Amino acid sequence: MDEAELNRLAHAAAGGDRRALERLLAAVTPVMVRYCRARTGGRPVGLQTPEDIAQEIGMAICTALPRYRLGDTPFMAFAYGIAGNKVADAFRAAGRDRSSPTDTIPESADPGADPEHIVVSDDLFARARVLIERLAPQHREILVLRIALQFSAEETARIIGSTPGAVRVAQHRALNRLRSWADELGG
Repeated sequence: MDEAELNRLAHAAAGGDRRALERLLAAVTPVMVRYCRARTGGRPVGLQTPEDIAQEIGMAICTALPRYRLGDTPFMAFAYGIAGNKVADAFRAAGRDRSSPTDTIPESADPGADPEHIVVSDDLFARARVLIERLAPQHREILVLRIALQFSAEETARIIGSTPGAVRVAQHRALNRLRSWADELGG
């Protein structure tokens, strides 16, 4: 669904059109799930899976829609603003929760990766997350949209309210900072 159609549906849904709301959520939900998976590394954050966070985003969009004004900002920029906040909320909540629940008790050992591989992978993921969290929020958002979600510079610019050139420059600077920080840690 193109940006103009999403904006039209959002405007209609904000006015109380239930059918428009259903179509809007059906179009946006898969994108929000991908966004959450990209921001969380596809892993649960505390007790919330990326899909749970995406559901929270959908509910927050429904609640915030009456405040959406067509022409002020593209709907997807509005939605990504909400999504960024909900992902941050999930990480804050997970930081306070130290439990480690499981759905089932395994019958046998995991035939997958060995414990050493799991620890090394988790360590690399944690190091990457620490470096990414050091970036300015806008740079983090650009990297998620451009690299994880594979949006074009033009699409990313529309979402964050910038220009494609500025997005490319910010992405380049963010990646250079990450490389520099990674070199400092490795050297």
